[in-house]
Amino acid sequence: MREAKTGYIEIAFNGSLANIPLDAQFSVPAKGVTAIFGPPGCGKTTLARCIAGVQRLPNGFCAVDGEIWQDETTFRPPHLRHVAYVFQLPTHFSHWSVRRTLLYNASKSTPTLIDFDGVVELLALAPLLERSPSHLSAAERQRLALGSALLGQPRLLLLDDPLIVLDRSAKCEILPFLERLRETLPLPMIYISHDIADVERFADHLVMMKDGVVTAAGPLNVVQSDPALARRGEAAVCLDTVVGGYDGRYGLIMLRLKGARLLIPGVPLRPGAQLRLRIAAGDVSIACERPRASSILNVFPARIKASLPFDEAEVTLVLTVETDRSGAQLLARITRRSFDALRLSNGVDVFAEVARAVPLAAVERCLQRPPRTA
Repeated sequence: MREAKTGYIEIAFNGSLANIPLDAQFSVPAKGVTAIFGPPGCGKTTLARCIAGVQRLPNGFCAVDGEIWQDETTFRPPHLRHVAYVFQLPTHFSHWSVRRTLLYNASKSTPTLIDFDGVVELLALAPLLERSPSHLSAAERQRLALGSALLGQPRLLLLDDPLIVLDRSAKCEILPFLERLRETLPLPMIYISHDIADVERFADHLVMMKDGVVTAAGPLNVVQSDPALARRGEAAVCLDTVVGGYDGRYGLIMLRLKGARLLIPGVPLRPGAQLRLRIAAGDVSIACERPRASSILNVFPARIKASLPFDEAEVTLVLTVETDRSGAQLLARITRRSFDALRLSNGVDVFAEVARAVPLAAVERCLQRPPRTA
């Protein structure tokens, strides 16, 4: 019999539901955001329903932070799993106000995670409290659904592709609230998505699915270096950095990544603030010697971990940054001609030249605030 580990979400489902095969096994930390990513129809929602207990797959295993929800002898129904499930199209009582909807959910549970006032502040719901859900925008209805879910005091928040029905402007409106939720509450989240851009923005761990099978699972930047993603045309890695200072003369933000330092153009940010960067494989080039004179500011000693064919003309390299004590990885996409001319191979030490790094987090929340005057 399997034992549940404190501090982890452990999943193991194998079988078939409604002719949909499922072979999903992974273990991720019970904190932050774990994204389950894959194309439509690959089994993400089926897996989410099994985790929530909405569907039962015999002989499955599900445990959250040391608490077993399902094993050979146990099956907790959804209302005993302390899981909040937010759907793609949330439903609300149209004749109730936003306030009454929230209070209805708050009355069922003693606040242990967040109370009514905390939800209203976190999700900026104060201007909406007296309105009917039928008079809310799609993004506002999702904020209401999130607030109702949080007031149930869950131990796990399960988001089933909540942005799929939103247009671009609505997604831009709701994403900062999801980031605030992650940063504010000690609540693990599982986020189902088929949009890698959303995953890159705020996921901490990534579980990849294809045809009902979990093909990879681990920290976001590690799984991004997996061949299944590294071979994609838009291959990239995301790195979490800390603001270390600002070069006012040249308008450069100084960022720390363990033992490495990066410089990117931008406005002054609050020292100590966290900033996620997306570095595309096409924005990283390779040199065998450290450049003596170059316009590229960010150059790191690195080692080639793997070389993956991309097409007839190009190859993708998986690099380990040697100056970063955490072993951060980068991707570089170069021509086969350059690969052969430089005599590159796995295990060779090189220099990675990062021409561009794009901030993904909401930069406005990291801005330096002018001191208050009396």
